Amino acid sequence: MIVEVQLTAESYGGDCIARMPDGRALFVPFGISGEKVRVEITEEKKNYCRGKIVKVVEPSPARMVPRCPHFAECGGCHYQHLDYASQLALKQRIVLQQLERIGKLVSPPVAPIVPAPAEWNYRNTVQFSLSDIGKMSYQKANSNSLVEIRECHLPLSPINQLWPQLEIDPQAGVERVSIRCGENDDLMLGLEGTSPAAPEFEVDFPLSVVYIHPDGTVLLSGEDYSMFNILNKSFRVSADAFFQVNTAMAEKMVSHVMTLLGDRQFEHVVDAYCGAGLFSAFLAPRCKQLTGIELAESACNDYAANLEEFDHVSLYMGKVEQVLPVLEIKPDLVLLDPPRAGLDPKALEGLLKAAPQEIIYISCDPATLARDLQRLTAEGYALKNVTPFDLFPQTFHVETITMMSRVLKT
Repeated sequence: MIVEVQLTAESYGGDCIARMPDGRALFVPFGISGEKVRVEITEEKKNYCRGKIVKVVEPSPARMVPRCPHFAECGGCHYQHLDYASQLALKQRIVLQQLERIGKLVSPPVAPIVPAPAEWNYRNTVQFSLSDIGKMSYQKANSNSLVEIRECHLPLSPINQLWPQLEIDPQAGVERVSIRCGENDDLMLGLEGTSPAAPEFEVDFPLSVVYIHPDGTVLLSGEDYSMFNILNKSFRVSADAFFQVNTAMAEKMVSHVMTLLGDRQFEHVVDAYCGAGLFSAFLAPRCKQLTGIELAESACNDYAANLEEFDHVSLYMGKVEQVLPVLEIKPDLVLLDPPRAGLDPKALEGLLKAAPQEIIYISCDPATLARDLQRLTAEGYALKNVTPFDLFPQTFHVETITMMSRVLKT
C-alpha cells in the first residue's frame, strides 16, 4: 500500500512522523518535517505503521543530495539528506522534546548545541563486520544483514586509507575488524573473534595489530594501546577499551565541564563510569580526593596509567550500581557518564544516598537522560545547565552534558 502524507514531526532515532488516513502514527526514515511524501507501508500494527519513502512530492529547502552511495541502505548514517545547520537544529529540538515529554520538565535550560568542527571524517575509531567473503561491511539499516561497503565518509582519513587495503580470509576466524587512529595518526588494527587462538596476520608497513577475543587480547604487532592528546594531556587507551570517538569534540566536552565548575576546588569527587580517565585527569587537580568507578579491566589499567601522577586518586573496579551504594563517602561532586541505558536503579539510589551538592551527567541518549533527570529533580536537584554536543554528525546520536545542584536538604 502506498499513501501520500505530510511529515509533521521528528522522533528520536531518525524517523519522521506522519498520520495515516485512519489516524495511526506513521514512522518514516530519511524524511524531513514539512515535506509531502509518498510512502510504501512496510509494517502495520494496531496503533502505528512504518514505511519507506518512494517519492518526495514536495521537498524541504533543507534537503540535499547524500554524499555516500550507501546512505539509506547502511545503518550508520541517518541525516545525510539534511544540511548541517538543519541537523543541529533538529538535535536541539530532540533534546528539548525528550526532556519535556519523558522527563516532564518545564522549560528545561537547554543551551544551544555545540557543533562539530568537522561534519565529515571525524571518527577516530570505526568497526566493520566481515561478509561471508571477507569484505568490510556495516550492518544494514533495520536489519541483521550486512552491506559490503566501497566508501565511508565518517572515519578520519588515515583510517580510510587503511581499510580498503585489508584482505582477510573469511575462514580465519575473524568476525569483526576495528581500526583506531591515535596521536600522530598512529593506527591500531583490532581483529575480533571468539577463538583464543589468534589468526595468522602479516603486515608490511608500521601498524599495531591486536587480536581481541572474549578472554583477552593477543598482541600481533606494535603496541596494544593507542595514545590520544586531549588539551595537552596524553591518554593511553587499550585496544578493547572505550574512548570518545570524536577527539575534537572530546576536548570541547572537557572544556565545557571545567567551565561549569569555574575555579572552585572540591573536597571529594566521584567519577562514575570513568573509563580511561578522560574527565578524571582534569578533575584531579581540582580536588583533595578523587574516586573513579569502572567495570572494564582494560579501562581500569588505562586509568591507572593515565592518573599515575596523582597520589590522591583511588579506583574501584566494578559496576557502578554495586560500588556507589556501598561507598562510605560524601562527595561534593559526582560526574556520571553511563552507557546508553542510563543509570541503573541501584546506581541512582546510590547517587541519592551519596547526596552530592552537584552532579554532572554526561549522556549519549536523551530519552534515558530525561527519565533519570525526572527522578533527580523529584528528589531535590535543580537543573542548572543542559548543553547538547554534536559528536556524531550525519547520525541521530547526540551527547548531552547536564549540571544539577541539590536544593533540598537530605
